[in-house]
Amino acid sequence: MTRNAMMLASIAGLALSAPAAAQDAGPPAATPVVKTEAGSVQGLKQGGIDAFLGVRYAAPPLGDLRFQPPEKPEAWEGIADATGYGAPCMQLYSASGPNESEMTRRIQAIFPTSTEAKMDNEDCLFLNVWAPAAGHGKKRPVMVWFHGGGYAYGSGNWPAYNGRNLAEKGDVVVVTVNHRLNAFGYLNLAEKFGEDFAASGNVGNLDLVRSLEWVRDNIAGFGGDPDNVTIMGESGGGSKVSHLMAMPAADGLFDKAVIQSGPGVFSGKPAEAADYAAKILDAAGVETLEDLRYVRSDEIVEAVRKATPAGSAMGRGPQFGPIADGTIIPRDPFLPAAPELARDIPVLIGYNKDEMTLFVAAQPWFGRLTEGTLTAMTGAMGEQAVAAVAAYRKRYPDYSPTHLAAIAMGTRFARGTYLLADQQAKTASAPVYVYRLTWETPIGGGMLRTPHTLDIPLMFDNAKESAALVGTGEDAQTMADMMSDAWIAFAKTGTPSSALLPEWKAYTPSARNVMELNVEPQLVDDPEKDIRELPSEL
Repeated sequence: MTRNAMMLASIAGLALSAPAAAQDAGPPAATPVVKTEAGSVQGLKQGGIDAFLGVRYAAPPLGDLRFQPPEKPEAWEGIADATGYGAPCMQLYSASGPNESEMTRRIQAIFPTSTEAKMDNEDCLFLNVWAPAAGHGKKRPVMVWFHGGGYAYGSGNWPAYNGRNLAEKGDVVVVTVNHRLNAFGYLNLAEKFGEDFAASGNVGNLDLVRSLEWVRDNIAGFGGDPDNVTIMGESGGGSKVSHLMAMPAADGLFDKAVIQSGPGVFSGKPAEAADYAAKILDAAGVETLEDLRYVRSDEIVEAVRKATPAGSAMGRGPQFGPIADGTIIPRDPFLPAAPELARDIPVLIGYNKDEMTLFVAAQPWFGRLTEGTLTAMTGAMGEQAVAAVAAYRKRYPDYSPTHLAAIAMGTRFARGTYLLADQQAKTASAPVYVYRLTWETPIGGGMLRTPHTLDIPLMFDNAKESAALVGTGEDAQTMADMMSDAWIAFAKTGTPSSALLPEWKAYTPSARNVMELNVEPQLVDDPEKDIRELPSEL
């Protein structure tokens, strides 16, 4: 492919991934050239916003750097291309059920998990920047997004995360990040290969730290303020934010934290992670350091699948994620208390009313449960599930047995959110703000209600571009206006606010103020007290 052909392909790919507003003014113009510590970069404008995509923030984690902490990228000459996304990490995505419905395919357009598995790569340490006017010397708040997908799959490239609209609306700089995932970022090799691999179980999170160091050192050139950085994430991304709050290496690299549907209260345990790693190495036929260096990445992914019991994707087996190794992550982030490092960090945290519908809607039983099968199912799940169904039945008498089962399965999101909020509020000098998204998406006849990920296109102000998930009605844009306003205000001031919201008071253990986000939002007191106080089965 010629250089001109490659450029045309990059432009075509950018148009497919950009918000609609960015496609209305004809072919995109080039951004200013911005100098970074490693070299200059240039991207393309998206509807007047400067977009720098696929910027390398660390050296390729290959060869001697495989399973090692990230290092700064080598300097380059000339102007590096920043017109197209960098590769996502090797993906370990497993669908939770049949993946053939039209609605699923539409949602895949904004969360392209299957597509990214076709282009993943170990060389994945890239980030993306959207800036209203890069290189103009203005200091704008910086909003850094860490993607979901647990610690197994995903990237900062997903169209739902496109930062163009948020950057324009808020006059902020938006950054999204790719990092090492699954075995490439969280394989604890210390027991097998010794001190040289002491960090291997946490290098994925050290990548996040490296990205924040890059922001500190380079974001001013893009018009961002390195002294006003908010980190944000949903699902696994929320857990990543939670852990960064407890990591000494991240201390001082951010000022505010947003945790969406992913409270990271505790970490993995080194011994369990080492045992899982041993099974994976055995499945991959890796015995020596030479084997470890040269085993192909696809063979590692296949070994993970062989070594992982069925059902682990739903939390019933070994999981990849950061481990409390006593050094990189000194202890569980929010147990027995919130981290001292985060006492001056304002926190915005929350969850969606019906988180689990997104995961179980493809299951054969969804939409078919009777009262009898609901009783049998929840009985098998344990006393907590039975109590949760009883509580939700009183709160939502119109819910079908299917939706009662789904909402009861998602109590860990609510309970984890309140636990983290309580722990942080007990000791922090900075405020904690809690939300609960209750607005229901109309797609699929309303079958998903308020599912996992629904918050993302709303706070990114990408409702129009994410109609596959939020629908096309006016209410979706109302919600996007409201939530993006609040998130931008939080990034700027440490207090979420919007003219579309009542006054948002801080959450404390004695005044559990929660903003219920709906077309008619309201601040309520401890709205799921009965769920929060259920006996723990964690």
